[in-house]
Amino acid sequence: MLLRRSSQKMDLLKKVPMFGNLSQRHLREIGRHADQVKVEEGRVLAQQEKKGWEFIFIVDGKARVEKDGKIIRQLSEGDFFGEISLIDGEPRTATVTADTDMTLLIVNKTSFDHLLDKIPGLQRKILIALCKYLRAAEKATHE
Repeated sequence: MLLRRSSQKMDLLKKVPMFGNLSQRHLREIGRHADQVKVEEGRVLAQQEKKGWEFIFIVDGKARVEKDGKIIRQLSEGDFFGEISLIDGEPRTATVTADTDMTLLIVNKTSFDHLLDKIPGLQRKILIALCKYLRAAEKATHE
């Protein structure tokens, strides 16, 4: 699935819960900063303890998230990852590996920082997403 028009990227971005209420103008801005990439099954998309340089949205396909070699989560269409390392500048907290062939939208660090500054409310939405992730991780460690 190659996205040839910016309107196709915008339609996809609307499906990402974090971007659901953004204006067409803001979605267009995100789409301008997102590169579409196809990856094959088995490709490591993010490596635990390595520096992260991109924020990644899953257009289609599935991936697994591992921390210290243990699978902690599955990702699929509409999910995203990479924001933690971009926000705090620290190494990745987990490894993400493609379980299937995938299509991704990737935003590099410079563009990510630009979008956080330019799009009202985006910082808050990312904070809420991070809080949900932390709560789920905490719950999983107590089960």
